[in-house]
Amino acid sequence: MTAAPDALRDLARSIAHEGAALAREMRQGGIDVADTKTSAVDVVTEADRAVEALVRQRITAQRPDDAILGEEGDDHPGTSGVRWVVDPIDGTVNYLYGLPDCAVSIAAEVEGRVVAGAVVTIPTGLEYAAAEGHGATRDGRPIAVRPTPPLAERLVLTGFGYRREVREHQARCVARLLPEVRDIRRMGSCALDLCHVADGSADAYVEAGPHPWDWSAGGLVLREAGGRFDLLDGSLDLGDHSVRNVVVGAPAQGWDSFVEALAQAGFLAAPSA
Repeated sequence: MTAAPDALRDLARSIAHEGAALAREMRQGGIDVADTKTSAVDVVTEADRAVEALVRQRITAQRPDDAILGEEGDDHPGTSGVRWVVDPIDGTVNYLYGLPDCAVSIAAEVEGRVVAGAVVTIPTGLEYAAAEGHGATRDGRPIAVRPTPPLAERLVLTGFGYRREVREHQARCVARLLPEVRDIRRMGSCALDLCHVADGSADAYVEAGPHPWDWSAGGLVLREAGGRFDLLDGSLDLGDHSVRNVVVGAPAQGWDSFVEALAQAGFLAAPSA
């Protein structure tokens, strides 16, 4: 069974479109909150569960030896060296309210490295996809990051977690970063935010605390579009719930100045002496 990045990408694309169609159909019938996770505002809908079940079924039918990590279900072990990382609806609150930035995100890792991914928006079916070494596309057309302006002219995307302590920390960091850049947007989907940087509709992205299912596919799209993506060391110590991973994406040019601004804003941990 092949683990070629382009073959894995094409499977991710096909399944993500099917999942987005199911979510779109369920949204037309009206959606209610089915459960909550880390807090009362961290919601799960029946569509999240239905889409993840569909994605798992399709992957298992095509590649039964692969592992699966999903946001809403239990980890499925595998023996092939391939692991799928699935967010059935990235931007669930947007989906619940009928806002457009929500998507099905599916990535494939080979021996721990993300090599393929697809992000398909639920309202319109707009597709971002990438395979390692094959570039990134938006609806099949190649995309690339935009030229990097000075820090003061960069449009930065961000997001907020759902636990109160994390949100307070993120708000303080954003408040300190805001005067240093053109503006900051909070759209509501980590996967799509990274894709927006990849296609040049934003200059950078930062968020403290997203999970692998949030960033795996979008991070690859950004890298294959000529950008840089990394998980940096965070600065929020909450005991068992400390924020260590800060997701950062931007063009490679100007990376250092952006990371320096993030450190000064408090997003990043101070270097050890």
